[in-house]
Amino acid sequence: MKTIKLVLTFALTATLFTSCYTEVLVDDYNDTPQISINQLLGSYELWYVDINATKGFGETPFLQKAFTMSFKNGNVFANNNIVGLGNTGNGFGIKVGTYDAYDMILDVFHTVDGFSTFDIYQIDNNTIELYNPNNDTSYFLDGYQRSNFDYDFVFYDNIHYFLQEYNAWEKVYTSNQGAINEFDNENFLQFLSGGNDSEFRSSQDANGTNSNNLYWDYTGLYGVGNVTGNTKLKTLTLDYDYFDNEYFELSVIDDGTIALYHPTSGTTYEFVGRGYIQYLKTTNTKNKTATTEKMRKYRKEKAENPRTNTRV
Repeated sequence: MKTIKLVLTFALTATLFTSCYTEVLVDDYNDTPQISINQLLGSYELWYVDINATKGFGETPFLQKAFTMSFKNGNVFANNNIVGLGNTGNGFGIKVGTYDAYDMILDVFHTVDGFSTFDIYQIDNNTIELYNPNNDTSYFLDGYQRSNFDYDFVFYDNIHYFLQEYNAWEKVYTSNQGAINEFDNENFLQFLSGGNDSEFRSSQDANGTNSNNLYWDYTGLYGVGNVTGNTKLKTLTLDYDYFDNEYFELSVIDDGTIALYHPTSGTTYEFVGRGYIQYLKTTNTKNKTATTEKMRKYRKEKAENPRTNTRV
């Protein structure tokens, strides 16, 4: 009988101890956010969409193509284009819809993509997770103020999208310096977006031809690379099967003009963008492929040095 009492006493003590420990844990844990969701969303002017951090196999179109998102007084703004980044909408981009935020839930009503709902989790002081339960995918956004956001870094880190934001690039200048070469005959370039955003086309049509009326003589693959030690200089390789690859040093003159230096011949070309494409995922456009299928993807640029050829 005494042994039974001891066992019962030990069991009761263990139960009480466990109950108290559990209660302390529950009391100490506080899942109530320190600020409201609207205060959280408004704490930063820009939320950079870190596309490489995305978890899941689904896609939320308006997040997939946005570089930054902003939530202001019930309106959603986005920088979907590299062209004009930092200037369009005073740095906020364009209005793409409206939103409602409550109980750590964000409902977005996108102008074209329609309704999406997200659970919001605050990861750290300037990072939030937007989890879309409908496609089981999370996007991670980093907060910045416009004054400390590095627009230039985003521009040059995503230069391949910049090339895609015009219907065509027209050659407007060829330097007198440089040897005659096959590329002298190419007057237009186009960098395609969509299912294979490493595809380009070229045309030898006469200068001044409307970009919608161009005949594309050749379609091939292209690659953009980084130059070690120079974030504003890129490399561009155009894969022409019939006369080998063409290699260039790519520099940006302004939001609509690029310079291509051809080390092999020593020639510099300048191209001007024709037919600017503003990405809002519109469907009533002649250039439907470019405007409806542009999506940001996980992409790391290849770092490489320019060829040893130097400008004469």
